[in-house]
Amino acid sequence: MQKFTVHKGLVAPMDRENVDTDAIIPKQFLKSIRKTGFGPNLFDEWRYLDQGQPGQDPATRKPNPDFVLNQPRYAGASILLARKNFGCGSSREHAPWALDQYGFRAIIAPSFADIFFNNCFKNGLLPIVLPESTVAKLFDDALAFPGYELTVDLERQVIVQPQGAELPFEVQAFRKFCLLNGFDDIGLTLRQADKIKAFEANRLATKPWLAHTL
Repeated sequence: MQKFTVHKGLVAPMDRENVDTDAIIPKQFLKSIRKTGFGPNLFDEWRYLDQGQPGQDPATRKPNPDFVLNQPRYAGASILLARKNFGCGSSREHAPWALDQYGFRAIIAPSFADIFFNNCFKNGLLPIVLPESTVAKLFDDALAFPGYELTVDLERQVIVQPQGAELPFEVQAFRKFCLLNGFDDIGLTLRQADKIKAFEANRLATKPWLAHTL
């Protein structure tokens, strides 16, 4: 998993409440459990005017010119600004996969659905909860100033605005540790590889018949 320490990026404002995971990555793209290739279909039903199917070449699609991510001023955005209850609906882990593979590193919103919130941390995305009034002001700034960027400093737990003002945010200590070090669940387990190998060796030495048990 990619480490998250300090990230500076262009902000894209997603001005919708209750964005569910089926909107983030529609159901027809869930056939694959490979954690690759979902970025082109992020927000597929809003992003394109035609219905997309797995394996379809994005170059053959009809983009929706009114959708925020298709507007030239937000090309290359890596920080998503959202409204309350972002990521509601089903628990599909494909949603954070798609956001990550599109290029987003952080999502700022007044609230998130619980399962989506947890899945973000497990996949290298940083979901940040700020007061609704603060998020509304960020929306105003992102819409008013083309090229609006924010700097997210996870170690210090602050968002730095272009003029230097800082917005503090909370993050649970264990989740912060994992993001700073790039540890997903597998990475955390592999930190104990020597202990696991020692346990297996001792188990086979004391109970050798287990090596031949089906």
